[in-house]
Amino acid sequence: MNTAEEIRMLGHAVKVAGLEARELILPQSHHVIIGAMRFHYLDWGGNGHPVLFLHGGGLNAHTWDVVALMLHERFRCVALDQRGHGDSEWSPTRDYGVETQVGDIEGFVELLRLENPLLVGQSMGGLNAIAYAIRHSERIKGLVVVDVGPEVNPSGAERIREFSSTPELDSPEAFLERATKFNPLRDPEVLRRSLFYNLRQLPSGKWTLKHDQRRSLEDSARASARRELFGGQIEKISSPTLILRGARSDILSDEAAQKFARALPHGRWVRVEGAGHNVQGDNPRGLLEAIAPFLDQIGLT
Repeated sequence: MNTAEEIRMLGHAVKVAGLEARELILPQSHHVIIGAMRFHYLDWGGNGHPVLFLHGGGLNAHTWDVVALMLHERFRCVALDQRGHGDSEWSPTRDYGVETQVGDIEGFVELLRLENPLLVGQSMGGLNAIAYAIRHSERIKGLVVVDVGPEVNPSGAERIREFSSTPELDSPEAFLERATKFNPLRDPEVLRRSLFYNLRQLPSGKWTLKHDQRRSLEDSARASARRELFGGQIEKISSPTLILRGARSDILSDEAAQKFARALPHGRWVRVEGAGHNVQGDNPRGLLEAIAPFLDQIGLT
């Protein structure tokens, strides 16, 4: 896919979302070394207040493209491919624990000199953002957690885990067919665009998802570590926090979102209609409308 086609497909995603962008542009793609690993990120440029986007498990930085495009004129939007995802390096030791990923975020924020950023994380990225905020609330302007929390629905998590562990398939079209069945909310052409950034071709000629699927072998251990990490520490998040729940999500319930928000000194939650677990992809307009009052609240207008 050439640049013109990438812009065309981004424009289609914006139109499907019911949004209008003043100008369709693509982010700059960069690589940095943090510790002993190489990380890829997307930078939309600008001199506004920094916003760091963290994607969910099995996804990549491009999941935030429509949201970042709509915000980049006011903010410096940066989206990180977390370890084992997108075009970032895989962990040679399969270390994808929360503490390790928080260390990655710490190094990334320091390296890019993102002063007092707004942190926006979905699913796995949301959990990493929560853990970062527990440790560094005083260093962030605010926190937006998308469709995840200390308590999630195990059956919904297993459904997503199964989809993210897709075996090798013969073509991108085969992946598109599977993705359309998995998420009928999404426009097929928008899904095709997402898959363009999330598939790689193997030497055999078959195709597979980019992320390190060995991560699933550690899911139980990570879940236990996460519960231990978050237990009794949520109240340490002193920064303003917005929790977004996709109305059709089978991961985070209204009750769990409300309980999470009440446990925070400065927390609130909002339900985004017309969206499942991947709110930023299913209804980016709804996400933007939900965070607008929060941005006003924390002085980022």
